[in-house]
Amino acid sequence: MDRVSALVLIAEDEPEIAEIAAAYLEREGFRIVHASDGKTALELHLALKPDIVLLDVSMPRVDGWGVLAELRRRGDTPVIMTTALDQDIDKLQALRIGADDYVVKPYNPVEVVARVKAVLRRVAGSRAGGVIRVGRVEIDAESHLVAVRDGDSSTHLSLTLTEFRILAHMARAPMRVFSRGELVDACLPGAEALDRTVDSHLSKLRKKLEAAGAVGMLNGVRGVGYRLAELT
Repeated sequence: MDRVSALVLIAEDEPEIAEIAAAYLEREGFRIVHASDGKTALELHLALKPDIVLLDVSMPRVDGWGVLAELRRRGDTPVIMTTALDQDIDKLQALRIGADDYVVKPYNPVEVVARVKAVLRRVAGSRAGGVIRVGRVEIDAESHLVAVRDGDSSTHLSLTLTEFRILAHMARAPMRVFSRGELVDACLPGAEALDRTVDSHLSKLRKKLEAAGAVGMLNGVRGVGYRLAELT
């Protein structure tokens, strides 16, 4: 994606913080739209379809958690959460609901610009040519082929349709923690939402990845769900 044309929605109720972030992003060629509360942020997202959202947790009308949950119901717009809450549980909550990244206030606006660029690059790369890459794993979404690269050689995986859907879905947001319910809704249409059903598919998928050399990529997060790590 050409960052000159990328539109950033800044959802932030503190004007000074929003102005500083906007100034630094505009300096790098981004277009900016600002919402001072969660309800306005959702309205602007629906109307303008921004390329990425910089989303504060503590906002009036609808808080950041509510906005993030609604954005994930609508689709996969990249979201970077910003908050003064420097607790692991809050970071985990953001990633569980579907944030692509997380920045703690007070933040360096230069770092925020770098994170926005990084997330947009990752999203653009995962969508280019229908091929999704996570570390050494390559997923061809059009031909339903999965390969694990090792230098100049590669090992192709034989996956069931459900295993492929799960892997491709998780690979579009590496490091994000997916709940079992999310994976059922996205990858097992019509299936019963049973934890053991998801666990069984993921257990088989993990064994196939590890057999091909992608050890440690698919991990369970206790009490939350599963995460696909970006290992090289």
